[in-house]
Amino acid sequence: MPKPTKGPRLGGGPAHERLLLANLAASLFTHKSIKTTEAKAKRLRPLAERLITFAKRGDLHSRRRVLSVIGDKEVVHILFTEIAPLVADRQGGYTRIVKVGNRKGDNAPMAVIELVLEPVQPKSKATKKAAAAVVEAVEAEVVAETADEVADEAAVEAAEAAVVAAEAVEAAEEAAAEAEVAAEVAEAADEVAADAEAEAETAVADADKA
Repeated sequence: MPKPTKGPRLGGGPAHERLLLANLAASLFTHKSIKTTEAKAKRLRPLAERLITFAKRGDLHSRRRVLSVIGDKEVVHILFTEIAPLVADRQGGYTRIVKVGNRKGDNAPMAVIELVLEPVQPKSKATKKAAAAVVEAVEAEVVAETADEVADEAAVEAAEAAVVAAEAVEAAEEAAAEAEVAAEVAEAADEVAADAEAEAETAVADADKA
């Protein structure tokens, strides 16, 4: 049975609530779908799914546990022989609650609770291995793309470094050429100064002779 919650119960007392939920579960297993209030549907869901879990086990002890809750042997027979085989591959979530609006009169929120009997395709080991292989392939592709990006960045940086080095060499050659030109200019200035000094000495000598 579900653990009692805080606040008022669905019925007048614990026994009334257990009987109410048992009758709702019997109706659900018989008709596969029932319409009730949203509060009752939410309280019925854990009980119904627990009883279905017992039915999936299929042993005598489980059958007696279900009979202790639902006293109708016909409903228990339906649960064990019809419903349990349909949900054998399902790992949980045997019921579905769909809200259908409020009830006229007291405006109570209504819902439809139904059994989920659609077949499920169990995932095989091969499918899991294939999925794992796909994940590994994607990861390897990501790693390869990252390596390519790093290599491209390294190539770009190397090209930029080569350009900087070439510019530095050109600047050094230009500086050497400018220094050579300056040296030639200085040498020419020295020659001009030497010629001027020689002319001055000649002029002084001529003046002394005169």
